Amino acid sequence: MPYHPSRKQSVKAVAALAVLTASLTGCVRGSQMGGSATAGSSKAGCPSTLARAKQAVAAAEATDTPWHGPTSGPRAVSGRKTIVYVADTMTNPGISGAAQGVREAAKTIGWKIRVIDGQGSPAGVQKAFSQAIALNPAGIVIGGFDPKTTSEQVRQANARNIPLIGWHAVDNPGPSKNPKLFTNVTTDVKEVAKISADWVIAQSNGTAGVVVFTDASIPFADMKASLIKKELGTCSDVNLLATENIPIPDSSSRTPTEVSSLLARYRNKWTYSVAINDLYFGDAAPALRSGGKQGGGTPFNIGAGDGDSSAFQRINDKQFQSATVPEPLNEQGWQIIDEFNRAFSGKPASGYVAPAHIATAKNSGGASTWDPKGYREAYRKLWGK
Repeated sequence: MPYHPSRKQSVKAVAALAVLTASLTGCVRGSQMGGSATAGSSKAGCPSTLARAKQAVAAAEATDTPWHGPTSGPRAVSGRKTIVYVADTMTNPGISGAAQGVREAAKTIGWKIRVIDGQGSPAGVQKAFSQAIALNPAGIVIGGFDPKTTSEQVRQANARNIPLIGWHAVDNPGPSKNPKLFTNVTTDVKEVAKISADWVIAQSNGTAGVVVFTDASIPFADMKASLIKKELGTCSDVNLLATENIPIPDSSSRTPTEVSSLLARYRNKWTYSVAINDLYFGDAAPALRSGGKQGGGTPFNIGAGDGDSSAFQRINDKQFQSATVPEPLNEQGWQIIDEFNRAFSGKPASGYVAPAHIATAKNSGGASTWDPKGYREAYRKLWGK
């Protein structure tokens, strides 16, 4: 899905990565930094790194892996519970996709769901959250926004003992003490960043010329870009050509111009791209096409984002995107309901984190989302449904 600019604002996460970021090609708003990703001591072609990357990518591209989620948990809590899903904006495909999974799972377990749309503005989200609390629901989902922007509402919900479960609400998966969340449902950013870079290493046989697209104004996105560059740097023959810092709200206006400049500067040296979100490639397509590039040719692009339907369409049609690391949105909706059931039963969070997956035209089967197998049956069995 398109990346949520407001949901990942953890200064703590950035501080933890200060040393890492300082050692890599940096970026500041509006800047473009070039350089070579030469960290790592492997020989030309980085054979050991390449072998490891290819193995990791093959595992991530598998679509028939068995369910590795929770196999034990409480039966469905009796009574008709009402859950309110507070969305940053339902126009965001990732947020709406997770909400659809919540609806589907709630129907299965016998609960009621209400979605309140924050319309994508801080004031709108605060109002939506306040409306949710006024309904005195059994639980509230923080759908794709940073709970620090609604600290008063979080405090009120905590005071009323209303369990809060985040979807992409804080940096890391699992329970959160500050802000107080029963758990946060998301993939692991470190895994997502690493496997997207490994895909570039594997596909290029360790010889890629890479451009990384990010938004340095978002700490979480900047952290993800730093992790991507760190992994690219494990292969000595992968050349980091540039880090393009384009704020997500400005992507549609700025990406075409920046891409045209990159084509003029690097020409055939630019063979791969990694972006912290798929949306950059939709905006890059016109400039790549005008520059004489073919949709299925270089630069080969992978999104380390949420994998919304437009990304899948570009991938399946071979239109300037080759792969994405998608979120299993519907599955995560089911997990949210299971986590609420654990909260209502006085049990701890499941601790489950969906593994990183790579979707390509070859393994997507023409689908528009990543929907793993087995989770519906597993959760029904847990709940006695």
